[in-house]
Amino acid sequence: MTQLHAGRFLLRPFIMADAPAFAAAVRESAADPGSGLGQWMGWAHAAYSIDEARSWIAFCETARAAGHAHEFGIFLDDGSTLVGGAGLNQLNTVNAFCNLGYWTRASQQRQGAAPAAVQALARHAFGELKQARVEIVIADGNLPSMAVARKAGAVHECLARKRLQLRGAAVNAHVFSLIPD
Repeated sequence: MTQLHAGRFLLRPFIMADAPAFAAAVRESAADPGSGLGQWMGWAHAAYSIDEARSWIAFCETARAAGHAHEFGIFLDDGSTLVGGAGLNQLNTVNAFCNLGYWTRASQQRQGAAPAAVQALARHAFGELKQARVEIVIADGNLPSMAVARKAGAVHECLARKRLQLRGAAVNAHVFSLIPD
């Protein structure tokens, strides 16, 4: 199992035993209007269930096996305290680039987990997955996620019109990129 070390955090693939903690983290964050998770992530809602978490984990396992996505839980370095999630997805094998996404639970925000995860995932994308470019696409108005991207060293390239779907509506989104040094 691939594990990525990121300062005082550990990124590792979710396992089924993580489902209760994952569901609790989503519920905690979706219920907290200050966390932004419910506002910016269409899948996150205050009644998120353990069954939904199990379905997500199963999807992650299948996508990883097929090489379509590499999703990780962000944990404290003990490997068991769940801080959030981050991953590489939408891998474009022809042009060697992918998308990077992240979230942290409300009680763990502003502790450095998201920028550390972005940097660890970028290293993994460039080193192990042989990607030439990593994109971070953030809905317009999501200032905390934009701050994370900048803190992690991503370059803001543009505001792309109607770039993301959020709750069934096309919204403008900022495109950030990371490339290998």
